[in-house]
Amino acid sequence: MDKQLNKQWYYGWNIVGAATILTLLTVGMRLGIGPFFLPIINDLQFTRSELSGVIAIGMLFYGLGMPVAGHLVGTKGTRFVLLLGTAIVVASSIWTTMASSLTNFFFAYGIFLSIGLAFTSQVALTPVISRWFIRQRGMALFFLSTGSMAGIAIMTPLFTYTNETFGWKETILGFAAVFALITIFSALFIIREHPPENADLLHSASAKKTTAAKSITQTAPISLKQALRTGPFWKVVLGLFACGYSMNLLGAHGVPMLMDHGFDSASSALGIGLIGLIAIFSTLVLGRISDILPRRHMLAVIYFVRGLGFFGLVMVAVNWQLFGVATVGGVVWAGSIALSSAILADIYGVKLVGVLYGLAYVGHQVGGMISSWLGGWAYETFHTHWISFGSAGFFLLVAAIISLTLPDKKQFQPS
Repeated sequence: MDKQLNKQWYYGWNIVGAATILTLLTVGMRLGIGPFFLPIINDLQFTRSELSGVIAIGMLFYGLGMPVAGHLVGTKGTRFVLLLGTAIVVASSIWTTMASSLTNFFFAYGIFLSIGLAFTSQVALTPVISRWFIRQRGMALFFLSTGSMAGIAIMTPLFTYTNETFGWKETILGFAAVFALITIFSALFIIREHPPENADLLHSASAKKTTAAKSITQTAPISLKQALRTGPFWKVVLGLFACGYSMNLLGAHGVPMLMDHGFDSASSALGIGLIGLIAIFSTLVLGRISDILPRRHMLAVIYFVRGLGFFGLVMVAVNWQLFGVATVGGVVWAGSIALSSAILADIYGVKLVGVLYGLAYVGHQVGGMISSWLGGWAYETFHTHWISFGSAGFFLLVAAIISLTLPDKKQFQPS
């Protein structure tokens, strides 16, 4: 152990790097449905409402799979959950490309692919990272958000290109192959469950910081039943509901909405992708700030500016306006999930963060389910995107207010 501790490079960052790439792929497929939307409709002759319904149910099962993933991580380990999720993703991807009816597509893409991706999502990776990082937990978890944003920035235009060049079925199969190779390698050769004693505290340059961080981690966590009865948990859930409502709406209907407003497919994909591209770099700054400033203040600012951005996206009319809104939105697009998970770890302790994060994320996916369906139904019924995108902006502003009432530090003890 002494030899490892004397090294300048902390192994936990290897795990963060692998987790970031896995998050890129998982979120890229989960939120990158936009480029697939119209090709699937045209090929399989679904209506917008039908495909939106499948996506909505998929968002729900993605969320429902997360508490299961969090529980299995605690009992079986991270490696087991990642490998199980990979097997489900590959099998369901093959099934999706073979589906010709709405029912088969519903089960393959809507249910099983969603469950598989839930098992390889941030919920499966947050506990191991939280164990490896104490002093720099905010920064480490923000890198997962970097992966999420990179998934949007890279996969959205990439899927647009590969769909047009090879077809949507070939794109899904190619994704499954790359996903399996990277996830299996990461699970077997990079992920390590147990950090050295005191984790990254031993790499602190300040004894005072080390002592302070130790005092935080040595606080006894409350039980799961107690945590579920506390206000901060449900405030995080409400915030994640708004987050999921907005993120999944943008992922599923952002590109079609912009094309309905007169933008071509390339500009639409670039505008949505730019949000994620800017967010990749902003997370590097936000992550450092989150370990210094109160996390609840940062979370409120992120929700507030993001809410204004959704109003702006519906109003843009030319490319420079689209790219301007996307740039501003990208600065604050990342971080809400990372901050929420860090806040849960701060308040309730790392032993509960996996299950609590998984349960809280159900709220995220309930929001995503509603907005994914509403985005298609509202446009077909009322011929406007203001209902779905306007409501997303409103929910985010409410989430900003709620976030300000969260505590900064752990407040609860076992009864």
